[in-house]
Amino acid sequence: MRIDTGTGTVGINIPTRDLLWQAVTDRLDRGNGFALATVNLDHLVKLRHDRAFARAYAGQDFVVADGRPIVWLSRLSRQPVALMPGSDLILPLARIAAKEDWPIALLGSTDAALAGAAEALVAKVPGLRVVHCFAPPMGFDPEGDAAAAALKDIETSGARLCFLALGAPKQEILALRGRALAPSVGFVSIGAGLDFLSGHQRRAPKLMRALALEWLWRALSSPKRLLPRYLACFAILPGLILQAWRQRRAR
Repeated sequence: MRIDTGTGTVGINIPTRDLLWQAVTDRLDRGNGFALATVNLDHLVKLRHDRAFARAYAGQDFVVADGRPIVWLSRLSRQPVALMPGSDLILPLARIAAKEDWPIALLGSTDAALAGAAEALVAKVPGLRVVHCFAPPMGFDPEGDAAAAALKDIETSGARLCFLALGAPKQEILALRGRALAPSVGFVSIGAGLDFLSGHQRRAPKLMRALALEWLWRALSSPKRLLPRYLACFAILPGLILQAWRQRRAR
């Protein structure tokens, strides 16, 4: 499925979890890294106005669907994709890393959250090695010198997989730079996933997620910050539905 954002086109090129696990394993087996983004409506809103973000998305090796609306649009277009929120990818990918003895790194959030996330991951995934953690300071620029140094530190740490928890667009921009500065590392952008693991943020209950109401949970938890964001997401839905319908008719 492909989505026109006005600044480019986002292609969801990994439709199922099994294909994602295989793609990640194949890349890292060959000693090659990758950049993985999880597209959602908020990203599509930002991509309409942020050309740096659009360039970063164009450079992602793997793009999966994060959010029920993306999944519903894919079904409408007759190009169905599975729901793969970044937070739900952490443990399965960590298990693959442990099985293959690939060390991992964590970048983003805060020192306390990273320590808690690392502890939780090691407890949940026997054999997993977390060899590097870095919580950037306020004002961290993913295109700056400090970001380049952080990426080189990840490469020299021996990590093969790195979870980026900076939020969009910083994490996707950093992942793209990582393809050049840490070419053996797979970068996975996972938003608040490490905060959920560490308990520093509470995720929506499973029932609300199953009912596709996680957005409502988040909006009620932080209305001033998130209600305007979700209104912007709803505003672009008619155009996305039209795109999906046209793709359906063209198939």
